[in-house]
Amino acid sequence: MDEEALLKQFAAQFAHGPDDADDTDAAAAAQGADSTANQVADDADQSPATFDTQQFLNGLDAIFDRHTAATEAGPYLEQAMVDAENAGDEAGLLTVLNETMGFYRSQGRHKENQWIVQRALELAARMGLTTGTSEAWATTLINCATSMRAAKQYDQAEDLYHQAQSVCRHSLAPTDRRLAALHNNLSMLYSETNRPDKAELELREALRIIEASSVNPDADIDVSSSHTNLALTLLTEHKLEDAHWHAAKALEIYRTGHLEHSAHYASALAGFAQVCFAERRYADAVTGYRHALAVIEECYGKDTDYWRITADNLRQAEEAAAQAGVTVDNAGVAGDAGALPQSGSRLPNSPAQGKTGANAASSPSTVSVSTGSAGAAEAVSACPVSGLKLARAFWTQMGKPMIAAKYPQYAGRIAAGLVGHGSECYGFDDAYSQDHDFGPRFCLWLTDEDYAAIGEQLEVDYEALPRKFSVDAQGRVTFEAHARSDASGAFLSAGAGSTVIPDAANAPTPGTATHDTATAESGAASSDVAEAMTTPIDAPLSPVTPRAQGANRRDGVFRIGDFFESITGYHTAPAQTAPHEWLMLQESTLAAATNGEVFADPTGLFSKTRQGFKNMPDDVRLALISKRLGMIAQAGQYNLPRSLKRGDGAAAWLSIHEFVQATASLVFLVNVPMVVGYMPYYKWQFAALRKLSGSMFALLPNVGEQLETVMRLSSAACYGGAGFGEGGKGAAPAIEKINDIVEQIAVDIVKELKREHLTTSGETFLEWQRPYVEDHIASDDPVLKSL
Repeated sequence: MDEEALLKQFAAQFAHGPDDADDTDAAAAAQGADSTANQVADDADQSPATFDTQQFLNGLDAIFDRHTAATEAGPYLEQAMVDAENAGDEAGLLTVLNETMGFYRSQGRHKENQWIVQRALELAARMGLTTGTSEAWATTLINCATSMRAAKQYDQAEDLYHQAQSVCRHSLAPTDRRLAALHNNLSMLYSETNRPDKAELELREALRIIEASSVNPDADIDVSSSHTNLALTLLTEHKLEDAHWHAAKALEIYRTGHLEHSAHYASALAGFAQVCFAERRYADAVTGYRHALAVIEECYGKDTDYWRITADNLRQAEEAAAQAGVTVDNAGVAGDAGALPQSGSRLPNSPAQGKTGANAASSPSTVSVSTGSAGAAEAVSACPVSGLKLARAFWTQMGKPMIAAKYPQYAGRIAAGLVGHGSECYGFDDAYSQDHDFGPRFCLWLTDEDYAAIGEQLEVDYEALPRKFSVDAQGRVTFEAHARSDASGAFLSAGAGSTVIPDAANAPTPGTATHDTATAESGAASSDVAEAMTTPIDAPLSPVTPRAQGANRRDGVFRIGDFFESITGYHTAPAQTAPHEWLMLQESTLAAATNGEVFADPTGLFSKTRQGFKNMPDDVRLALISKRLGMIAQAGQYNLPRSLKRGDGAAAWLSIHEFVQATASLVFLVNVPMVVGYMPYYKWQFAALRKLSGSMFALLPNVGEQLETVMRLSSAACYGGAGFGEGGKGAAPAIEKINDIVEQIAVDIVKELKREHLTTSGETFLEWQRPYVEDHIASDDPVLKSL
């Protein structure tokens, strides 16, 4: 493939622009998927029509070439999905889905895009891609991960990126530009989750790969885009001089290669404007944003996040210029600043492309919490931040610096995060959860070899970490960097902490000109924040229950295999060819092994092991769906109405319980655990179900609410009527409503089974749907089939 074709194929992957990820490699995905799918439609007679993948891609290119994507691309992609599906061309459909992910992301249609992500993952599983190392699977994983990242589903995105890394190591050459794209996209995720140091490392590796693979790095859009991205990450680290150099280099490449008419030129222009704003060069910032806005409008239209955010940045830059007494004429030429800005910017979903302005941080009011030693057994003051956020701050401010100082040779080998048992690992903790097993904590995961060398001493150092912290009005957490422990185990203040971890959901976007302007000149605003956070209120740690101690401890230092064995009984996930072992694992067990967040994983080994438990074999998933259909039919459609008729309230109550459990489980299984996770244990079952049902892309989204209605009516239905000897008259309406809901749920399930091509039957008594579902189980292992 010549350089021009490569540029066209990969240009969108590197600048954080509207089509920034890897969707332009959909043609490669189509080729790999086509061979893996074994040409599902073997001849024309099996398909109502044919689907020409290359013709589809050419048509899409034409839409973008004439700059009409804003109005034409959406309908074109939607029709292509229908055409590919009607033709039975799974490889072609996967190509369309990959392209759709990129377009929807560029349009800010993130909720709809999650539906496309799910369709792509399900399709790849049906095609048998998920157990291999094909380029098609790698491309699809990267596109799905990038879409989830844009939708701020960071845990799922990171899991998918790490899985893509594993596949790419086996399927791509060391200088393949798709590897650079993966490093680039990972850098965005790290930036958006407040890990700029890791983001910088990923971007430098991406730049190295792109330059090594380029025929002419001085006129290569991808090289320019990588310089832009690196400049903006350096900006978040307050490395202004380096940021300026890379931003200027990006624009130099566009001029050298005469590439100013490329849509990605807008990224370079806006990025340099970002750097200029941080340097208080407001006139240049205004000029850059104006030029960027014009390019964005021409290429993508005004009705996009990209245009709106850049327009808002321009407005704030103009306000700052006016306040500084700098004039900029309407054409965008700086009256006293000279030349056009020199570099680019990320897309709106990038951390560095947030709102700019001169709103320097002010001193917030704070709520401070100090925890005692790990053995204290008293109540804790209510902590206003979630356990996961507290854990990340504890790792970033206390754990990571400790490891860098004491174990520098192992810093690139230790994984950290919070996974496992505990409500905070699911993100469902609240004030009521803090009366036990709550406090600053995280896990450190080591290989067997590293654990043998440093495990015991690292555990001692972990236990000695200061745990006194403060939380300001914006929910930012600061730990005391120099606290020490006295003889009683209470931590005493010996100076204020200096690191602030903003809440990713609510705090200003890291790396914006707001933050950099406030700190670049004197750092006064940052100091004010630290000053305001030096009034800790001593409070002991909540009691540690026996179930969270000893071998069952929930934090500290672990061997990777031992950690997963303590939860699941397995060091690593059962083999894909061992369905009997998968069937012995409870969904709640798998949920505990795959929840939470991974804060750092330099080698990727922990994430790979964790992802193994998430990747339930599709045959097992289908077998479980069949089992759940059987229980829904048996408990909800058969035994429940009969128990109610005969007046056996206890039997009816238990039937409702079994029906609800089976139905809730089926919702998670249908939505695919690799995408949405597993159903957790009973306490958080409905919290997780509500969260899933609230997503635009959810399948069977109304079932959760229907199940809660059944549960609310169950008391009246089972024990509230005259037939049960209590003299009441409230049972009949409740019974009728419950029966109606049960049947409506069955109807909805059948519709979904048909949509997924798992059945051709309209039978709503779900027992009779089981053979149709089991026909799709590829394995002959009898454990997967019903008796």
